[in-house]
Amino acid sequence: MNKKEVSQKYRIPIEVLDEYESGGLCNVVKYVMGEWQYDDQDLERLSTIMALHDVGFNNEEVKEYMHLLLETSDSKEEIIALLNNKRKKKLQQIHLQEKQLERIDYLKFKMKELKEK
Repeated sequence: MNKKEVSQKYRIPIEVLDEYESGGLCNVVKYVMGEWQYDDQDLERLSTIMALHDVGFNNEEVKEYMHLLLETSDSKEEIIALLNNKRKKKLQQIHLQEKQLERIDYLKFKMKELKEK
């Protein structure tokens, strides 16, 4: 499948595919007769890359993950460590947001008290 076909079939903007290609994130993709050609394995990798971006991985983290996944035979522990670190950071963000919500609720409570006086 060429870039346009992938974009239409999977609803991935061409700009996103361009970014992946130029960033070397899909370096296995073949360049044939003047255009990029994606096979099923490339699409699987692209799906993984998009999932990593969706959960907050930046381009450098994606490159590291994909390198470990594709080029290192015994990298499961390193990949799990990367995922655990990302999960830990996300939990820290959630806890911070929960504290912020508690502060907002406290301020609302105080405003209601003042309004009732």
